[in-house]
Amino acid sequence: MKDSVRKQYLASITDKFVRGQLGRREFLRAAGKLGLGAGALGMGFGNRPFGAFSSARAAEELTPNPEILKWLADVGKPFAGTTLKLATESTPPSNAINGQLKKYFEEATGIKVEIEVLPLEQVLQKLTLDVASNLGTYDLYYIDQSWAASFSQDVFDPREQYSAKADLAMPNYNLDDFLPALVDGIAKYEDRWVGVPYDIPIFIMIYRKDIYDKLSLKAPETIEELYTNSKIITDEMGPKVYGTTGQMKSGHYSLECDWTAWLWGHGGSIFGPDGKFTGNDEKGVAALEYWTKLKATMPPGVDGWTWDGQGQSVAQGVAASMLSWGEFFPYFDDPTQTKVSGLCEVAVPPRAMSLRTVKETGYGEIPGVGHQGGSSLAVSRYSKSPDAAWIFMQWATCADTQALITTLGGGTGPTRASVYDDPRVLAQARVGAGTTRHLPVVRETIAKHMGSEPDLPEWAQLSSDTIPVSLGKYFAGSYGSPKEALDDIAKQVGEVLKG
Repeated sequence: MKDSVRKQYLASITDKFVRGQLGRREFLRAAGKLGLGAGALGMGFGNRPFGAFSSARAAEELTPNPEILKWLADVGKPFAGTTLKLATESTPPSNAINGQLKKYFEEATGIKVEIEVLPLEQVLQKLTLDVASNLGTYDLYYIDQSWAASFSQDVFDPREQYSAKADLAMPNYNLDDFLPALVDGIAKYEDRWVGVPYDIPIFIMIYRKDIYDKLSLKAPETIEELYTNSKIITDEMGPKVYGTTGQMKSGHYSLECDWTAWLWGHGGSIFGPDGKFTGNDEKGVAALEYWTKLKATMPPGVDGWTWDGQGQSVAQGVAASMLSWGEFFPYFDDPTQTKVSGLCEVAVPPRAMSLRTVKETGYGEIPGVGHQGGSSLAVSRYSKSPDAAWIFMQWATCADTQALITTLGGGTGPTRASVYDDPRVLAQARVGAGTTRHLPVVRETIAKHMGSEPDLPEWAQLSSDTIPVSLGKYFAGSYGSPKEALDDIAKQVGEVLKG
């Protein structure tokens, strides 16, 4: 199939899916056959956790560096009157830029920026239609990591832009400041950078220190300690308080996210080097047996929760811990939003029993208990104003703007190393709304514990349908044993891969 035909067809089925004219399963299957790795589209069936982030300080107290504003005024002058467009998911960076920061860019440059904040499946709809038509309706693309391969040729490599446009290059933009693990895991496809790392939701350990102290427990350093601690809490404090919680809704992508963390943590992997499913081997069975025990320490409603229900179970004081997205933490610390402000602490994910190397897995899978998502920001090759868009992209992802985003909104971790040490970010590392006190743990998790899903076109169907549907049936009692459930998943995965 010619690339142009593939793009047109991909745009057509995505549009039909968003309009409700195509079922989820059919869409995922077709998207995979067209080469769109769309694992994170499962997140499109439920928004990111807590899209509205609390801010501890007024935006007026935090303004861009005057030298950055002067550079913007100088370099942006020829493009005054231009309008740029971006469609993005609701993320901490996008919300902070759209709600509080873009006015500084617009005032300095005279360039107007229109940002559409949409559910992820609608972002994909806008992106596929724009790429297929080559109309350049959108100047900048928000690219989920699972879309990088499909759209790698439709965006500029930022390294090439920086070297080719010396007159537009922001002083000290420093591409080397982006965390290498995120460049490799989110923003690269083969030898190209598909934008720069923009957003990094990642699993960390969040636990109620008051409860742990009351029962003389310490933060779990191993997976087995997490189970032991959780059982003690549930036995002592249930049914009012349970030891831990999960995002275990049957058939939902969130269930697959939890599964990978336990699978990787037990030394297993989804695929082997030969491309065959290995989640049903000895390690995989041990992981599911462990997860079954751990679930007994969770609140009864966990079978119906995605990340939102999971987060609320901690926020409302029903659960004492969770291994989940770090961007929950500032919400938990906001006394106007939850009952647990100041009571939660963070730790890196419990240590894996063993870990397979990338060479021992398939399709670029990277085992690690810190399951990650993430996205890049890139300039479209079809933009009618690529130079103005490149100026905006540099400003939106430079260290100064990332520090403002982090300080104003908290939430997800910065993608640049220097931002973690920025005095403005460090000053917010205290209990309360908009806290950044969880970020050292996020940084260490990115560096040492990050796990990434495999990259193959069929992953959309497998991660958002095949695997979580079968795991849901297992926890509902439809299989006789963990081995039987995993063998059935292996059979289904094999059938999907055969096409």
